[in-house]
Amino acid sequence: MIQSPASEKCPPKNALFKNDESADMQSLITLVLVLMPMFIGFAIPSNPTMTKLADKGLSYLVYVILTLIGIELAQVEGLGSQIGEIALYVTILSILTIGTGLFALMLFDRLRPWHAKKPSVKSKEHRVSIRGSLAQVFCVAIGFVIGYFLPADYMPPENTMTAMLMILILLVGIGLKGSGITLKEVLLNKRGVEMSVIFTLSVLVGGLIFALMFSDVSWTKGLALASGFGWYSLSAIIMTDAYGAVWGSVALFNDLVREFFALLFIPVFMRKYPSAAVGLGGATSLDFTLPIIQQSGGLKVVPLAISFGFIINIVSPVLMVLFSALG
Repeated sequence: MIQSPASEKCPPKNALFKNDESADMQSLITLVLVLMPMFIGFAIPSNPTMTKLADKGLSYLVYVILTLIGIELAQVEGLGSQIGEIALYVTILSILTIGTGLFALMLFDRLRPWHAKKPSVKSKEHRVSIRGSLAQVFCVAIGFVIGYFLPADYMPPENTMTAMLMILILLVGIGLKGSGITLKEVLLNKRGVEMSVIFTLSVLVGGLIFALMFSDVSWTKGLALASGFGWYSLSAIIMTDAYGAVWGSVALFNDLVREFFALLFIPVFMRKYPSAAVGLGGATSLDFTLPIIQQSGGLKVVPLAISFGFIINIVSPVLMVLFSALG
């Protein structure tokens, strides 16, 4: 019996509702999986030893996650033919998300001036940080090579990335609690809160512009991709889960580009545009780019960076899961 095109493409109405309900439930589960470990991390009594172990474990876990992402990327059929397209997506998305956030915070600095301390010493840590970023890219490349030659029977289990995600968020929660920062202190830093709102909205505008430029990118996908805010290890997992390994790699490299750009240009913008300089790091302003922020702006700018980075670390996973759940 030959089915009509309508019967082939359009599932029964009840099935559509079931699919929507299933998608909503899956989105809720994902959101719980993302947020629950962070709350658990906050609830665990902190001490210097545990905080140090969490930080050390987090640094190793990031390399494991990046290697797993490389392995998954190697499983994408016809990836070679998509390299140019991926590079185009990453280039345009990076320009838009970094550019909109930078422009908005530079305007904020103009309208509401706030001067950070001029740096007194140039540090070698700037170059060390860049080498760290290159090491992260190297992990993805190593993972890709492993995934290319690894037999299918030896591939990581299906839920490995989800488990890694939960451990990652748990360690982040422990680290945030161990930093001694309270929610009250974060919210009382008025400029840090204002920066977070301006940065988030402006970067999301960049994501919307990106979606308008490509017919195969929905507005929700554009917003989801923009919501990584530099948190490459998390955005790569969530985007891979939502849209596949190709878009996961776009998210990964988009956020790595932000990190590279931040490490290079935070010192350039710090003197005249301190808010914009802090905002360049996005989610990494709380950890990875904090040393270069301190070196460039002095101790005065550190509370601002911590408040901003703390809020962005909370907002980023919520927005990524929310927007990716919408389509």
